[in-house]
Amino acid sequence: MKTTRHATYNLNYHIVWIPKYRESVLAGDVATRVRDILHEIADEKGLEIIDLTVQPDHIHLFVSSPPKHAPSLLANWFKGISSRKYNHRHADHDGEKIKWARGYYAGTAGHVSSETVEKYIQRHEEDEQ
Repeated sequence: MKTTRHATYNLNYHIVWIPKYRESVLAGDVATRVRDILHEIADEKGLEIIDLTVQPDHIHLFVSSPPKHAPSLLANWFKGISSRKYNHRHADHDGEKIKWARGYYAGTAGHVSSETVEKYIQRHEEDEQ
């Protein structure tokens, strides 16, 4: 359980999104940079990344957030800010810009099923390697 001044909560979201055209651009240094940027965003916004897997053609993010943030806001933050930061910092060097597809998946997971989601993400990562 986590607390804010006015709430006690246990809200965990599983958010998945893909690069535009589902291109396999999230590999090597690009994946490392995107992962670092996602952690920066979580720190800046006061969120906790429980688990994160960056696959060549999609991202699985398992994040805990206070109730004041809607899942759509979280997805918009992670997608929008990461794209801007990556493109600002690295696009000139690599020539590759990160562009996300419009949609995303968001699911909720409480305390009981959070372990299940973590295992799913880790298993999925192992299957892709």
